[in-house]
Amino acid sequence: MKARVIVTLKSGVLDPQGQAIEGSLKGLGFPGVANVRQGKVFDLNLEGTDESEARSRLTSMCDKLLANTVIENYTIEISN
Repeated sequence: MKARVIVTLKSGVLDPQGQAIEGSLKGLGFPGVANVRQGKVFDLNLEGTDESEARSRLTSMCDKLLANTVIENYTIEISN
């Protein structure tokens, strides 16, 4: 089974990398870009077919390593 975890900063948390990307996009001639936020994507292959168990394992992975839950949110997508 395949899974994707998307980690983003919580709203209200400063995002200097997003601001730098926004400035660079404008400098490259892409007007009308605002509020750029950067994040992380993790693609994983998991053994097994039980989606509920996979979601539970992924949640544990996020809480322990993949996301800093103090300042980041995460979403989990699972496909077969």
